[in-house]
Amino acid sequence: MKAPMFRDPIYDGAADPVLIWNHQAREWWMIYTNRRATSEGPEFAWVHGTDLGIASSSDGGRNWVYRGTLTGLDVEWGRNTFWAPEIIWHEGQYHMYVSYIQGVPYNWSGHRREIMHYTSPDLLKWTFCSKLELSSDRVIDACIYRMPDGKFRMWYKDEADQSHTYAADSVDLYEWNVIGAVINGRPHEGPNVFRFKGFYWMIVDEWRGQGVYRSDDLEHWERNGLILDKPGIRDDDGTIALHADVVVQGDHAYVFYFTHPGRTKALEQKEQKQTYETRRSSIQVAKFVVKDGILECDRNEQFQLELLSEENEP
Repeated sequence: MKAPMFRDPIYDGAADPVLIWNHQAREWWMIYTNRRATSEGPEFAWVHGTDLGIASSSDGGRNWVYRGTLTGLDVEWGRNTFWAPEIIWHEGQYHMYVSYIQGVPYNWSGHRREIMHYTSPDLLKWTFCSKLELSSDRVIDACIYRMPDGKFRMWYKDEADQSHTYAADSVDLYEWNVIGAVINGRPHEGPNVFRFKGFYWMIVDEWRGQGVYRSDDLEHWERNGLILDKPGIRDDDGTIALHADVVVQGDHAYVFYFTHPGRTKALEQKEQKQTYETRRSSIQVAKFVVKDGILECDRNEQFQLELLSEENEP
């Protein structure tokens, strides 16, 4: 598998990927936050004013081509910010839950962050459904997984409560009831939930690698480790893995994450100047394995990505 798997050819800032099988085009699509790494605007304006980029693969994920950005998402006038899409297919339509910020702020704090719900028949024509009423007005990074009893659970980051992971439940994907905090401890973001090798797993971005939690029932979670925290040797893979998505197919689980190849610890300590090289990002893919009940990932392992069609998904 080539590395990096993908770089955005317009702004070079692909981040927060979600992969979804396109039932109409019969190919895999990756939709991602289209950060504007080439922008020299003030402070952190480059992570705002972002569209959602689209890349497609017709050969099982081995090669990706940039296709443009999602359109028709605006709910008010002006240039606004879309982050971290979550997309699922259910009963003949796509549901997208995307983080939304009004306008183009140039700093991180002080702005409402909300999760918007859209539906689409084809991943191109989107209908706005609602702004979700959740635990605060500082919520981002939705992840949806169906519970054993048939209802849907959403996990998301609540920045108003120490950037912990909260959960909300729904029976129809439209109305959501907040359950409360489910993962506490150190601040984190980007929860992603999946089932693999007999367990439910959650990974969260701790900005030092991906924290791992394991569950038997999606209700009770226990810490399982920290992965993708050590530099890899592949091109553009020498820094920590950030905000990831996981695709499970049979005995294989693939994790898609992004890196900032040009960043060093000096940047975290504000000793490295922010430049295009520190802003740009690349999408990578690696494989998960489970050994003795522990989720592991060797990001240097060589393999051939072969995503199968998901035509039979309900």
